[in-house]
Amino acid sequence: MTDLDSEVLPLPPRYRFRDLLLGDQSFQSDDRVQVEFYVNENTFKERLKLFFIKNQRSSLRIRLFNFSLKLLTCLLYIVRVLLDDPNQGIGWAPILWVERKMALWAIQVIVAMISFLETMLLMYLSYKGNIWEQIFQVSFVLEMINTLPFIITIFWPPLRNLFIPVFLNCWLAKHALENMINDFHRAILRTQSAMFNQVLILFCTLLCLVFTGTCGIQHLERSGGNLSLLTSFYFCIVTFSTVGYGDVTPKIWPSQLLVVIMICVALVVLPLQFEELVYLWMERQKSGGNYSRHRAQTEKHVVLCVSSLKIDLLMDFLNEFYAHPRLQDYYVVILCPTEMDVQVRRVLQIPLWSQRVIYLQGSALKDQDLMRAKMDNGEACFILSSRNEVDRTAADHQTILRAWAVKDFAPNCPLYVQILKPENKFHVKFADHVVCEEECKYALLALNCICPATSTLITLLVHTSRGQEGQESPEQWQRMYGRCSGNEVYHIRMGDSKFFREYEGKSFTYAAFHAHKKYGVCLIGLKREDHKSILLNPGPRHILAASDTCFYINITKEENSAFIFKQEEKQRRQGCSGQGLYEGPSRLPVHSIIASVGTVAMDLQNTECRPPQSRGDSKLALPTENGSGSRRPSIAPVLELADSSALLPCDLLSDQSEDETAQSDDEGLSVVEYVKGYPPNSPYIGSSPTLCHLLPVKAPFCCLRLDKGCKHNSYEDAKAYGFKNKLIIVSAETAGNGLYNFIVPLRAYYRSRKELNPIVLLLDNKPDHHFLEAICCFPMVYYMEGSVDNLDSLLQCGIIYADNLVVVDKESTMSAEEDYMADAKTIVNVQTMFRLFPSLSITTELTHPSNMRFMQFRAKDSYSLALSKLEKRERENGSNLAFMFRLPFAAGRVFSISMLDTLLYQSFVKDYMITITRLLLGLDTTPGSGYLCAMKISEDDLWIHTYGRLFQKLCSSSAEIPIGIYRTECHVFTTSESQISVNMEDCEDTREVKGPWAAQAGGGGSAHGRHLGGSDQTDPPLLRHKSLQWARKLSRRGPKQAGKAAAAAEWMGQQRLSLYQRSERQELSELVKNRMKHLGLPTTGYDEMNDQQNTLSYVLINPPPDTRLEPNDIVYLIRSDPLAHVAGSSQARKSSYSHKLASCNPETRDETQL
Repeated sequence: MTDLDSEVLPLPPRYRFRDLLLGDQSFQSDDRVQVEFYVNENTFKERLKLFFIKNQRSSLRIRLFNFSLKLLTCLLYIVRVLLDDPNQGIGWAPILWVERKMALWAIQVIVAMISFLETMLLMYLSYKGNIWEQIFQVSFVLEMINTLPFIITIFWPPLRNLFIPVFLNCWLAKHALENMINDFHRAILRTQSAMFNQVLILFCTLLCLVFTGTCGIQHLERSGGNLSLLTSFYFCIVTFSTVGYGDVTPKIWPSQLLVVIMICVALVVLPLQFEELVYLWMERQKSGGNYSRHRAQTEKHVVLCVSSLKIDLLMDFLNEFYAHPRLQDYYVVILCPTEMDVQVRRVLQIPLWSQRVIYLQGSALKDQDLMRAKMDNGEACFILSSRNEVDRTAADHQTILRAWAVKDFAPNCPLYVQILKPENKFHVKFADHVVCEEECKYALLALNCICPATSTLITLLVHTSRGQEGQESPEQWQRMYGRCSGNEVYHIRMGDSKFFREYEGKSFTYAAFHAHKKYGVCLIGLKREDHKSILLNPGPRHILAASDTCFYINITKEENSAFIFKQEEKQRRQGCSGQGLYEGPSRLPVHSIIASVGTVAMDLQNTECRPPQSRGDSKLALPTENGSGSRRPSIAPVLELADSSALLPCDLLSDQSEDETAQSDDEGLSVVEYVKGYPPNSPYIGSSPTLCHLLPVKAPFCCLRLDKGCKHNSYEDAKAYGFKNKLIIVSAETAGNGLYNFIVPLRAYYRSRKELNPIVLLLDNKPDHHFLEAICCFPMVYYMEGSVDNLDSLLQCGIIYADNLVVVDKESTMSAEEDYMADAKTIVNVQTMFRLFPSLSITTELTHPSNMRFMQFRAKDSYSLALSKLEKRERENGSNLAFMFRLPFAAGRVFSISMLDTLLYQSFVKDYMITITRLLLGLDTTPGSGYLCAMKISEDDLWIHTYGRLFQKLCSSSAEIPIGIYRTECHVFTTSESQISVNMEDCEDTREVKGPWAAQAGGGGSAHGRHLGGSDQTDPPLLRHKSLQWARKLSRRGPKQAGKAAAAAEWMGQQRLSLYQRSERQELSELVKNRMKHLGLPTTGYDEMNDQQNTLSYVLINPPPDTRLEPNDIVYLIRSDPLAHVAGSSQARKSSYSHKLASCNPETRDETQL
């Protein structure tokens, strides 16, 4: 080590830090030469040019001095005129000679000399080889006219009173002002508005014209009318404004000639200035100008970045954004690279939006445009994709670049990004909130197959509504449906909540039931203070703490609620005297009367005031079984704390062979062994891992093809596979990565194996290798090449064995010459399938929500016309959900992804909405969080009577939280003449079979037949009602057929009548059977399916507790996570599940029994 230190040489003296600070004399003897580099030539002329012209700051000072000097000369001229003697006589002498004081002359001479020297210096510095070009410049000529005569008077005193038109310096002052503004912009490196510059130039031009005319006419009239300066100014204003009173007129020809010249100059100069001003104004209207920095610092604003702005997108954003009270003072700045659309311009001119919405034409990739929008001061930036583009990948690439540009320019601005394809989502992972369109779309469509109308449920939850829609309608279902649509998801800290703070230390299910019974709110989830994840229905073992954040569904948030307990106290004083509490049809109740109802339902056997055992009052009594006197078990109370021995939620992992054994016993077929695990191959980066039912060994790609056999199996159609459950068919153009999210929710681990439906992908284009690699691990997933508009393809993929058909909007049809025609092909194809297979549940995705009125279109249906009028009325009332009363939307048969745009907008106020929506859709699986499912109410379950009692039953038995009801009611639609003639044969066939139902409906039906009456009816609730018009048609035609006399005539008449009465249903049936025979498919599976057009369905979100349950109601449930409660042996589980709700799929044979 010592040797190494000795080898290091000390630093030379000139490199020591002390010498660098204090200096060293050794530098003087150094041989180095210091070289100076100049940006400009180091000559005297270049230095002067740098100071007077090139340097912005010094040049600005020089021009400001020059401008002040010109204004001083004009002021001195006015002083000379005021001191002049007006009585000079008549002739040319008063025009050529004026009276000028010595002091005034001296000042003017000094100013003239300074101006002359400055002009000559600038001329020398700007000389570029052509002296004549500089001499004949207008500014140089004016400068010489106003300065040289004063310099000459120094050497020739008699010329001191010579008239010199100094007032022409106003034009030089205008020129200096323009140059000064340009130098000012260069000095501060900031561009001022071109509109401001042009207005300033126009104002200066007008001022110079008026000043020149005033001074010229006043001087020339010294030999005529002796006008004062003020009178001349008045004359010029009257003349230039084209008023021309005529009280002041020039008297001599020189002044008259000057007026003519000034008018001609004004007619030439002013139109040019105005044209430039109008052009700039039009360009500014197109580009939108700038967002004021002062306003950005004092007011709050958000920026909306889009590639093209359509009126529907704009109105959805504005209506949803400004629906929240605390956002009323926000400004919305729209940054769009295209010119403003005519419809958008018309909307933004409405006073409601013109004061709050600012449109800027520009690109988010340019810092100048981001600066115009004051992005760095924005509260948020919404970046939306153009979903109408044919190339959706290219649209995503543009969105990604916009997000990167905004993040680079304003890193502290919160980003809300909408992406189209899931494989591009990880590029914008840094954004605060991201919504992937295809992920949400396919997950919604998948849940629609097992939980009907999930798309409508989610759409209503993410839209802001006051719940006032349809309240003036005479239809009861519209009033209840509109009222319940106002429910939204809110949050509150439990310790600050009046709803939930009394349940601190209690179980989650106990708090959910009692909060619903007492306040009518539905507690769906919570978030721990020390945990970032939101848990939906964490189960009864979760104990609430004061620091928990509760998420609940209600009409309005708790902060906007008023608590009135008078009605509840009144009901408690009445005790059991209210026997008619459950009588009458379902209505919108008062939540405060439910407390006593829950007690009666729970402890009915211990009360003394039992309802009489008559037919009309037997609804509260527990029904008997098999005619015996034994009661069914009553509804158990919801425990404050979970009892593991009494409550054992479903564990789908413990008994994997139970379903298999049951299937093999019932069906006599061997079932393939399934395993539970995570899919090994994800098609894109960023997909949430979900535990699913998987095949033990991946299926070969050849086995995934439904319509072609291979060496592993010889099946060539859906019938040969022998599926025990109905098929789910998905029609899509391409097998995109988003289609993977359709399969995962249907194969999630919490779905029972008996409920797994085969999935058939009907694709226009052949899927690629990567997609097949991702889906080959899932059981009963197949694909087939074909189109939804081809009947042969539909029959080969097994549509007659399917319960659900999902038609996904094709990318190639999203862009059309006329915007709203993008859905034309899809709508017509779906209408054709609806006529061919009327019992099939078809879910259709549309590009434009306004086109949903064409789904299941009836041209002469008066009820559809009434719904159309209702929609228009609700839109006029300012509703954000005017389309909600359209029957296809209410029934969940139609869906548009643009309806979920509000999910991104709502996340600005509710940052948890995206997370909760993804949990409900099954896109994210948080450990301990529940999932969405559904159960069906059968005839045997009607002893529960009300939704509030069902809530208690579910909470106490299986720890499930109901959040809504999907209700289907019978409805008689007005039928046109063509429909009567087509379906007359069906009426004759069903008249005798359905006689009792017709008598019952005729005796107790309403005017529109919209409700089924009481819940204790035993007849099928969805049978078809026949209107009076049908009966009149039959009565008119019956005697005509019976009145045939001759045998030949009777035979001919019967043949004609049989052809005439041949229904459209039969023709379509024969068409389908003929195609099946041609394809070699068995026709036994195709039955004469009943037309279900005489029913209407709708969703009730968080209905009131006393809402009556009806047959075929489907209840939406949030079931707790089975993996969070794995405990005990399988035998104990099986014994404890004897009273549990069995199934959540309404389409399977094993319906839920309560």
